[in-house]
Amino acid sequence: MRSTTTDALVGKQVYFKMENQQKTGSFKFRGATFKLMQLSDEQLQKGVIAASAGNHAQGVANAARKLNAQATIFMPEKTPAAKVNATRAYGAEVVLTGQSFQEAYDASMKRQLQTGAEYIHPFDDYDVMAGQGTAAAEMLQQEDRIDTILVPVGGGGLISGTAAAAKHIDKNIKVIGVQSAGASALYQSFYHNRVKQLEQVSTIAEGIAVKKPGDRTLPLINEYVDDIVTVSDEEIASAIVYMLERNKTLLEGAGAAALAALLSRGSQLKSDHCGIIVSGGNMDISTLPMIQRLSNKLHHSA
Repeated sequence: MRSTTTDALVGKQVYFKMENQQKTGSFKFRGATFKLMQLSDEQLQKGVIAASAGNHAQGVANAARKLNAQATIFMPEKTPAAKVNATRAYGAEVVLTGQSFQEAYDASMKRQLQTGAEYIHPFDDYDVMAGQGTAAAEMLQQEDRIDTILVPVGGGGLISGTAAAAKHIDKNIKVIGVQSAGASALYQSFYHNRVKQLEQVSTIAEGIAVKKPGDRTLPLINEYVDDIVTVSDEEIASAIVYMLERNKTLLEGAGAAALAALLSRGSQLKSDHCGIIVSGGNMDISTLPMIQRLSNKLHHSA
C-alpha cells in the first residue's frame, strides 16, 4: 500500500506491507503454515501445541485446520477477547492461563511433555522464521528499490526471517527493528550482545510484549540486523490513530510500531524508499478510547 500523505510527511517513498490484511489478521499465518508443512503425517496426527499472545495462536489454529491437525493453544488470561474467540473459531482448544506470555509458554511446555504433541514456537524456530521471511521476499519482488525495511520486534521471529531474506536478495538493504520501550528485551540484548530477560513488560503493543528474545533469533539478529530502536506507547497510539484517520486502516499496537518509528524518527533515517511491515491488525476495539487519549497526550506534549 502507498500513501501520498505519508510520503510528504516523512520525505520518503514509503511502502506498507499490509500483513493486517493477511489471513488471520497478521503475518503469523506464514510461519505457522510453513512449520506445519514440514511435519510428517504421523507428527500431525499427534496434534500441535503453542503459546501465544494472540496472533500466533490464530496462525497455528488456521494452519492446523487446513492440515487436519488438532491445535491446543495456551494464551495469557488478559489476551483480547477478539483474539481468543477467533482462535477458537478456527477449531483450536484454547487454554487461558497466567498473566504474561512467559507464564502461558511455561504451562504449554508442561502440556507438551504430557501429550507428545509437536511444539510450534511463535518465534524461536528456524522454520517459523523462514515462513515469516516470505513477507520481505514479497515486498522486494513488488518493489526492488526498497533500501530500508522497518520491522516490529517482539521475540525476533519476524525480523530474523525478514533480515535473512532481505540480505540474501540484496546485502545493502538496511533492516531496522522497532520495539516498544516498555518491552525492550531484544533492544537491550542487541546492544549488550547477550540475551537479556526482563522482569516485567508494559505496553499497549501486547503482540510484541515479550520478556526474553529467542536463543535462535538473537544470533541471526546480531548477524543481519542493522539497528534496533524503541518507541513509546504514545508514539504507537499516534501511529494507530494516523492510519485510521488517513488510510482508513486498523492496526494493532504491534502492527503500528514500525510506522511509529518512521513518524517519530523519519528525519534521522537515511532512506529514499522505505518499506514498513504492518505486522497485524487484531485489535480489541474497546481499547480505542484509551489509544485516542495516549495519542492526544503525545500531541499536547509536542
